[in-house]
This record gives sequence, C-alpha cells and structure tokens, in this order.
Amino acid sequence: MAKNKNTSKEKQYGADQITVLEGLDPVRKRPGMYIGNTSTDGLHHLIWEVVDNSIDEAMAGHCNHITIKLLPDGMVAVTDNGRGIPVGIHKQTKKSALETVMCTLHAGGKFEGDGYKVSGGLHGVGISVVNALSVYTKAEIKKDGKIWIQEYVIGKPKAKIKSIGTTKESGTTITFQPDPKIFETLEFEWKRIINRLRQQAYLTKGIKITIVDTRDKDEASNIHEFYFEGGIASYVKHLNHNKKVKNENVFYIEKEQDDVNVEVSLQYNEDYQEEVFTFANNIHTPEGGMHLAGFKAALTRTLNSYARKNNILKEKDQNLTGDDVREGLTAVISVKVREPQFEGQTKSKLGNSEVKTITDSIFSKSFEIFLEEHPKDGEAIIGKCLIASRARMAARAARDSVLRKGALDGLTLPGKLADCSSRKAEESELYIVEGDSAGGSAKQGRSREFQAILPLRGKVLNVERARLDKILANTELKNLIIAIGTNIGEQLEIEKLRYHKIIIMTDADVDGAHIRTLLLTFFYRHLKPIITGGYLYVAQPPLYKVQSGREFEYAYNEEEKEELMEKFTKKKLSKNKKAVISTEKEENEETEEEEMVSATPGINVQRYKGLGEMNPDQLWETTMDPKTRLTKKVTIENAEDANSVFESLMGSDVSARKHFIQSQAKYAKNIDV
Repeated sequence: MAKNKNTSKEKQYGADQITVLEGLDPVRKRPGMYIGNTSTDGLHHLIWEVVDNSIDEAMAGHCNHITIKLLPDGMVAVTDNGRGIPVGIHKQTKKSALETVMCTLHAGGKFEGDGYKVSGGLHGVGISVVNALSVYTKAEIKKDGKIWIQEYVIGKPKAKIKSIGTTKESGTTITFQPDPKIFETLEFEWKRIINRLRQQAYLTKGIKITIVDTRDKDEASNIHEFYFEGGIASYVKHLNHNKKVKNENVFYIEKEQDDVNVEVSLQYNEDYQEEVFTFANNIHTPEGGMHLAGFKAALTRTLNSYARKNNILKEKDQNLTGDDVREGLTAVISVKVREPQFEGQTKSKLGNSEVKTITDSIFSKSFEIFLEEHPKDGEAIIGKCLIASRARMAARAARDSVLRKGALDGLTLPGKLADCSSRKAEESELYIVEGDSAGGSAKQGRSREFQAILPLRGKVLNVERARLDKILANTELKNLIIAIGTNIGEQLEIEKLRYHKIIIMTDADVDGAHIRTLLLTFFYRHLKPIITGGYLYVAQPPLYKVQSGREFEYAYNEEEKEELMEKFTKKKLSKNKKAVISTEKEENEETEEEEMVSATPGINVQRYKGLGEMNPDQLWETTMDPKTRLTKKVTIENAEDANSVFESLMGSDVSARKHFIQSQAKYAKNIDV
C-alpha cells in the first residue's frame, strides 16, 4: 500500500492557514472592493463617501450647508451643519459611537430605526473606508453644546474621544489625508469635484454647497458656491443652456406616494438626441432601472393620448413610439426610496419594482395637466415628436434597403473592407483608416489573420446635425455600420459586434483631428454601447522617425523627438569626441512627402505628415503591431460633459462653438497648420 507523501515538510491546509482580518484591515488589503480602484476614480471616491453622509443629513432635513476644502499636502476637509455624529457610548462596542462609526465596517445610522428616512449610503462602510485608506483622519463633532474631537492614523484612533470646548452650533467636520501607499495618484481634480458637487446641489433642492481650493498657498483661494432653489428644474435648464428649446415652460413635479418621493423635470429642444439622467437617493443610476421604466412608459402613453384627444393624431395614424417621443428630450428623474435595491455593487441600476408604478402614476397625471395648461408647449412637443416619427419611418425604409439580414451576417460586406480571416470577434480588430493611400499601406502591412481595414474617403457626415435616415444615406457611414455588424438605432444588438477592437487611425494633423472628432461623435450618438463596452480605440501614429546610421526610433511628440536627438548625439560624441554638434537645420523644399532635419551630422529626423507616407512595414511597426503600438481606449467618464463638448463642437450653435474654442485655446500647443 502506497504511503501518504504529505510529510511534515509540507504545510497542511488546516485552521492555522485561515487568516482573519480584523477591524479595517480588509479595506487596506482589498481597497478595490470598497472604492472601485486605487487610481484617480478611487481617490475621488473618498470625497464622495464623506460628502454623501452630509447629503444624507440634508435629505433628512437637518443640514442646509456643506463645505468642502482642498488643503495643502493632499488633505481634504468636509464640513456640514447637520446634527453631528453621535458621541455617546455604544452599548454593543462599549466605545463611543463616533469611534464605532469611524473604525468599524457596516456601522452606521442607516440600517434600521429612525436615523434616516432615505439615504444614499446604506452599507455603513463609507466613512470607515475613508479612515482606513488615509494616513491621517480627524473627526470634529459639534453636538449638544460641546465640541468633540478624535484623531486616527491608518484607521486606528490615536486616543479616546475628548471634548475641547463649547459651542452653540452643530455639525460634523471630517478631515482626511489619503495614503500614498494605497493610491497611484494623490492629485485631486478641481473640475471633477466641481461637476459632481454641482450635480448634488441640483438634486438636493435648497442646499448650499461651498467648494474651496487652498492647495496653492501663494494664490488666493478658489471658491465655488452652488445653491439651486429650483432643484432639478434648474438642472434641466442648465443642460439645455446652449440649445434652442421647444417648450418655453420647464415641466416639474415633486410628489410623494407610499414613502417614495418622485421628482421629474423635462424640456424638449431641437436636437435629435435624448439626454435623460436618473438618480435614486441622489446616486446616479446610469443604467436606469424601475424609475426610468415607469417614466418612459408614462411619457409615451401620455403624449399619444394628448395627441389623439386634440385630433393631432388621427385614427388612421400609427401611435408615436418611445423613440419618437424621446427625440430632443432633456429630462432628470430623481426618486428617494427608504430601502433602495441597487443592482450591482456600483449601484448603477435601481431594482425596486414598486418604484416603476409610482413614478408612472405621479408623472403621467402631472404631465397630462401640464400639457392641458400649456397648449402652446404641448403643440410644440407633439410637433417635434411627429417630425421624429416621419424621420423614423424614412430611416426604417433606408435601413431595410441597406442593412439587410444578409449584410449584417457578413454575406454582403462593403467592397472597400479588407476583412480578417478570423471569425472570432474577441480576437478581431477593425482599423478605420483615413483615405485610400493610408488604407493601401494598412492593408499591406496588417496581420491578415486578425486585422481588418476599412478606408474612409474624405470627411464623414456630422451626425450631430442629422437624423438616422440621412446617416444611412451616407456611403461611408453606411459601410462602417455594415462592417461593424451591430446595426444601429432601435435595432442595435451589441452581441453581434464583429470586432472587439475598433481602432480609429487618422493623420496627426488638423484634418485628421476633425475626421476623428466626426467619427467619435457618430459612435457616441448612435453606437454608444461600443464605447461603454470598451471596444473603441484611437491609434497614436508617430510624428517623427529619428535615425542615426542604422539605428532609429520613433517619437510621438516634440519632447520625445528632442530626447532622442540628444540620446543619439551623446552616443556619437562618446564614439568620437571630436564630433562637432551642429544645430543648423537643413531645409529641403523639393521634398513633398517628408521633411528631413539634420540637427547633428549623421542624425536625421523624418517628419511624417500623413499615414500614407509610411510604407507598410513602418505602419505595422509603429501603429499596428500589438507589441509596439500605442493606442488609447475611448471612455465616457462624465456623460454630461461629453454631451456638452459634442454639442459645442459639432452642433448648430456657432456662438457656443466659438466660446468653447476661445476658452480652450490656452491648452493648445504645437498646432500644426
């Protein structure tokens, strides 16, 4: 009988191998589980966690002013004038309630009882996670006539809570300094903080939020204050501030039913896209949920009923669809629920089924009254919807003619498309290339197994100013839609995507940047799931080739070019100390396709003015080889900002575009015209 080979030399898997992480140790061990990641997003999440506690106080009616201060040395202080965190002895932990909240996971006043009727933070991990991931934290509480203070180092109290004075005020101040050992960056982004807290001020009607930046001691403090008496109605006006609106009066309703508070505001504009933001307990729900479903159903039903009641839609006419009634719609839906059920750890979708019925009921009744009381607005809204309906039918006819089932299955792909041999989407790439010349080089230089090439001729249609029927009539965009395979609009099916990497490859000049922007606008407005799914990229071709003898390297900007020239110069000097450095540039006006600059005898710099100048081997090595290429993934960090930028750059409002260019001009460097 064979002997068991597990001897004492090998560790047995027993009780001794089970590690128990106590207190806040789990947070430091796996910070991504609590704040998403340890990059910029996770860093800012610390501020959101602390501010959310103050917002909860405001929603409960106990706080009307929150101040956020960015301090030197990467510290942040958040102050509110709420009730103050309790400081009495907690019967279960035998420690102060403050220390319990600051140093214990899943401890808070939001699980049961009457501490909070509604709350965004329900897991009780917010403030303790901030404490765990900071090298220093201080809690200052004004409550019951006294000022209490306790300090913490990496989540552990330095000493017991103590009283340091008296006061007639109440509130909480949390000061924290993120741990550099945890986070990849400690640089807080001013604009990101402004945008987030402005949104919170809109969502919490009547609250004042002050943001102060004191990080630079040599300059006066940068201060922003937000206060919106109109709440989300003010938010809708803000979202539409650069647009031509259809209904002058903004619709707004706030009502409570069965312990669910519903706020809805909307206004139509002349754009072709919808812009709908949903929130539950002030938490943005980008994937919507039951509140959005109830709103959509009520909107379509109410507008159809109004149109037929007023003989705008005849008996023979088809009903307006959901897409028809949401074209040009700007809306904000905010619900407050006592026990919200969020789907997923990121709280991106609200799952409470009762919220759908309540939102539908409250909104439909109020919107019906609004339309009756504002007939001009009602007529303008229905007129907009009818035009959208006619365009939809025209688009459907166009789509049926160009996007047949066979085409989407790959049987009738565009003639210009040089497809890859692989049929596995997860390993296939599509390069969208500017021009036939670059397309020819890309087709020769690519790896045929997994890389497909689709050259585009000229500048594609600006879809910011076009409906779907015109988009489908555009040859270049039609070819792109067919090649991708997902279809478009209401028939889009992301699971039919033929390539899991779609790479926009344009020249590194003004025209190339324009074409890239047009394509990004198209993807953002009509194929957004490709962006949110992480499938869209932008190629980064080099600007220069720096060569010394047989040795050469590529530079992607001016700084890299100078560094390479210095590097090659030092190498030549080390080989021949008598070499003379010449900074004189040789000009060759007869060369049309490339510009050669000699900064040192024997060192040449080739400036690429277009992808078509590169031979296939160069294009593969610099821009297409997965081992050496540089690509940037396209993401949508802030949907509101993205909408605003696309509207400013590509919309019909010339003054808005002019203002955007003037305000951003200071960031433009080394413009090649």
